[in-house]
Amino acid sequence: MRRRNRLATWLLSLLGILATGPGCAGNFQNDPQVEAFIDEMVQRHHFDRAALQKLFAGARKREDILEAISRPAEKTKPWYEYRKIFLTPDRIEGGVRFWRRNADILERARKAFGVDPAVVVAIIGVETRFGANTGSYRVIDALSTLAFAYPPRSKFFRSELEEFLVLAQEEGIDASKATGSYAGAMGYGQFIPSSYRNYAIDFNKDGKRDLWDSLDDIIGSVANYFHRHGWKAGEPVAARVNSRRNIPDSLLSDSLEPERTAADFAREGISSTPPMPPQQPVALLKLELKDGPGYWLTTRNFYVITRYNRSPLYSMAVYQLAEAIRDAYHKSRS
Repeated sequence: MRRRNRLATWLLSLLGILATGPGCAGNFQNDPQVEAFIDEMVQRHHFDRAALQKLFAGARKREDILEAISRPAEKTKPWYEYRKIFLTPDRIEGGVRFWRRNADILERARKAFGVDPAVVVAIIGVETRFGANTGSYRVIDALSTLAFAYPPRSKFFRSELEEFLVLAQEEGIDASKATGSYAGAMGYGQFIPSSYRNYAIDFNKDGKRDLWDSLDDIIGSVANYFHRHGWKAGEPVAARVNSRRNIPDSLLSDSLEPERTAADFAREGISSTPPMPPQQPVALLKLELKDGPGYWLTTRNFYVITRYNRSPLYSMAVYQLAEAIRDAYHKSRS
């Protein structure tokens, strides 16, 4: 009898899990917000109403997406733990392999846009492990969930949903099948729909911009993104401050946009290794190390990386991974 009761309890528990799992979450059919959004898409972009109603009838509200967006690693981990996620031997070796296989495309992108190939490789490594994990969420599910069931950023994701549907129409993408991250980012470089439309390029000139399967378009688009946001060829990205003393927070930059020169900081007793050119515009960044704060001088190029993801932890991870991949790549060729 006890075994039967335990079995019944286990079955009921399993049914409860299945009933609340992502595959069984509610859809958006007849949702007033969705109906209003469809009205806008019909009026603004001349979409077919019936086609959109069918698309949203099949869209699923995903509770796991709402959970994921509420706890991004950039906000929950200190730098010394966050760094370990990306600065790994596997990711560095993967970057070297990716660079070797795509050296011609990376060089062509460098010549076209002036962007450091190591940074392009590192971005793709951080975002998707060089294409190994481009995301398994349907983009329509992710963006619908965040647009209509996540009030803190519903305006932003509603705009991205609009961009996604227009993008799908422009590029011949099946909006019901395209997959990406829990936030609706797509392809090797994880472009959100507005970035896809504004910065993705047809780098192999085949008539379409494909960030899932065309390495030419993937690499060219990441390089173009940095170029369009002001990457300066040949300039440094960041350098570790020599002093371990506590530096006044008043010298830190909230925006990370450089507003002083390295010479200005030198007058405050703050220098770096390697040294920054005296007239180099820089900002001062503090990150949490295991044994206390660490400081870096960061340039406009570091700020440009934050245009991809606004977290300074993310930008530092990209920079340090790029340097590690570059060193390993050049050693492998010597």
